[in-house]
Amino acid sequence: MTTAPDVLAATPGRLRRLVADRGYDADALRRDLRAMDTKPVIPGRRCRKRPIRHDKRRYRDRWRIEAAIGRLKDFRRVGTRYDKLAISLGSAIAIAAIVACWF
Repeated sequence: MTTAPDVLAATPGRLRRLVADRGYDADALRRDLRAMDTKPVIPGRRCRKRPIRHDKRRYRDRWRIEAAIGRLKDFRRVGTRYDKLAISLGSAIAIAAIVACWF
């Protein structure tokens, strides 16, 4: 949650939507996303007094992203992050993604 604003600032281009789980439910993050003209698809935490509305259909598709990340973590080099440089890790992720989609 503390690095979310930095990651959003470093994203190239415009995001139409940001899909995240309940852990990212914060008013400050929602305010930043709306300032960037991005629609947050984040369900509200259970402890909120006023429930937050979100697009349930789009939120349901979040499992695809989690399944892809889980599949990439099957590759030991990606899961343990042996690489010291970001470009090396990015290359390892690209190779793992090619192999994962190949089979």
